[in-house]
Amino acid sequence: MFDFLKKKLNEVVKKVTDKVAPKEKEKKPKPKKEEKKETFTTKIVKAFTEINVSPEKVDEIFQEIEIDLLEADVAVEAIDKIKEDLKKEIVGKSIKKSELEKHIKNVFKKTLNEMLDVPKIDLMKKLEKKPTLFVFLGFNGSGKTTTMAKIAYWLQSKKLSCVFAAGDSFRAASIEQLEEHGKKLNVNVIKHQYGADPAAVIFDAVKYAQAKKIDVVLADTAGRTHTNKNLMDQLEKIVRVNKPDLKILVIDSMTGNDIINQCRMFDQAVGVDALVLTKTDVSNKGGSILSAAYVLKKPILFLGTGQSYKDLHEYNPKEIAEKLI
Repeated sequence: MFDFLKKKLNEVVKKVTDKVAPKEKEKKPKPKKEEKKETFTTKIVKAFTEINVSPEKVDEIFQEIEIDLLEADVAVEAIDKIKEDLKKEIVGKSIKKSELEKHIKNVFKKTLNEMLDVPKIDLMKKLEKKPTLFVFLGFNGSGKTTTMAKIAYWLQSKKLSCVFAAGDSFRAASIEQLEEHGKKLNVNVIKHQYGADPAAVIFDAVKYAQAKKIDVVLADTAGRTHTNKNLMDQLEKIVRVNKPDLKILVIDSMTGNDIINQCRMFDQAVGVDALVLTKTDVSNKGGSILSAAYVLKKPILFLGTGQSYKDLHEYNPKEIAEKLI
């Protein structure tokens, strides 16, 4: 999923190279050696080698390349972090040429790890309470219902029992979609008629779980926009009545920088406890994860990477940083 971001970073490096270290006059070509694929870190090393870079020069370069990073869904706040860290570690520093590549790699590794580092939630500790209630929030089309089913599969792998609450009584066929997942996973669905109060549906599901000694209630809610006041008020009632243990916002990673707006509005309305980013297998930009982690500082539980129930990966910031480098 990081192909687009890698490409943009390579374009950034080329612009930095052309600006800071203009090409020398063409020399007589030497016999060709086997070419090695260069990473963006290696190219940045070349851009700054034996050049005395001023803070103003870094600012000037980043003014030109900001569009490239924005196109890769890297938020402005994240771009500023990359720029300031590079400036702090390169400008005015006396670094041996032989150690420069290692130094810059370490700068980028440290920066990316800091940006991707988010608060953590110990899910297994949360699940000690019986029953635990997870309420899922998000836009239509974000993959909310499918994510619920994947998490049910994950919970079953931990020997925990589940029940679904069909709290989306607004969208046509939403209950049938949840029931289809329930059949495949052998999970019961607690439902009312379409148009019913979703707070009441979820309340009934919790009571059912208590009576049947079921470990976890996974509650669906209607997809809504963060600007739809009536639906946001309904969501506020769901939370007020049922007091969920986790409010999980499911976000489509292809949304781009609107991820930031979505989360802030949902957080303001009901408080977001954690995120799941979906469709990371088809989003090739990659900057949305970087931006969500750095700007929002919300725990990221999982990344959705496909359509099957197994295609759910626990968030691993070090693994993502390695892929970006």
